[in-house]
Amino acid sequence: MSLVKSLQKAIEYMEDHLLDDITIKDIAKQAHLSPHHFQRTFVILTDVTVAEYLRRRRLTKAAQELLNSDTKVIDLAYKYGYQTPESFAKAFYRQHGLTPSEARRRMGSLQSYNRLTIQVNLKGAEPMHYRLIERDAFQIVGVKKSFECNEKFDQTKEISRFWAQIGQDGTIDRLLGLNDGQIKGLIGATVDYDERGNEIEYWIGTEFKGNTPDGFDRYEVSSVKWAVFEAVGPVTVVVPETWKKIYSEWFPSNDYAHSSAPSLEVYQSPDPSSPTAKTEIWVPVK
Repeated sequence: MSLVKSLQKAIEYMEDHLLDDITIKDIAKQAHLSPHHFQRTFVILTDVTVAEYLRRRRLTKAAQELLNSDTKVIDLAYKYGYQTPESFAKAFYRQHGLTPSEARRRMGSLQSYNRLTIQVNLKGAEPMHYRLIERDAFQIVGVKKSFECNEKFDQTKEISRFWAQIGQDGTIDRLLGLNDGQIKGLIGATVDYDERGNEIEYWIGTEFKGNTPDGFDRYEVSSVKWAVFEAVGPVTVVVPETWKKIYSEWFPSNDYAHSSAPSLEVYQSPDPSSPTAKTEIWVPVK
C-alpha cells in the first residue's frame, strides 16, 4: 500500500497549499516520485490531471467563500490564483454554469469537487493475465523526442502526434523490419526524466541485437524483473484500462513495487484500433 499512501500524502500537500503557487515538482516530491511518474500515476488512478484537480478544488473553495462571505469578486479572483476578475469569472462559469454574481444571488446550483481520496480495488473479481520474466540487459533502437513535463502540458496528445509523424515518414516500417529480439512489435517508452529542463524523453523503437542502424539511436535496458500484462482490444481503450488495473489492483495485491527501469508498451498488431489488437505492458518490478 506504500504507493497509495505516498499519493495520498501528495494530495494532502495539494490541499494544504491550494492558495499557493505550487508546481508539479513540489507535489511529486511529497510522493518520492519524479514529476512525470507522479503525473502519469495520478492520471491513471483519477482520470484527471494534477492541474485540473487543483483548478476544480480552487473553484469549489471559491464558490463556497462566495456564498458564505461578503468578499469582493476581485479579491476572490486574486486569492484563488487568477490575474483578473474576467479570467476568474470565465473559469468559474466553465465549472459551475453560473457567473460569480449569479452564484452570490443563489440563482442556480453549484458543482462541487470534493477532496480526493485514493482508493484501490482489492476484490480481484476479474483476472489479470500477466507473467513474470527475468531478462538480461537488452537493446532498443529507435527515435526519441523530449516533451515538457508540467501540469499544463498535454503529453498524451503530443506523443500521439509523434507516433503519427513517424508512421507517415516510413520510420515505423523500418523499425518493424529491424525487430529481431524477444520482444515482438513496436515499443513506446519514457526512458528518462531531466530535472533541470523538467522534460521527459520518449522513445519509439524495437528490440534489436546488432549495431545501431543509421538514422536511429540506441537505448540499453538494464537487467531487471518484469511483470508483463496482456491487453486485447483497441489500444486507446484497453491500454489505459490495463494501466489503471495495474496500479489500483495488482500493485496493492502483490509484494512488488515499480523499479527504476522504464515501463514499456509493446504494440504487436498492425491495426491498433482493431478489437483483436494485442498489446503488452512491461512493468519493471522489485
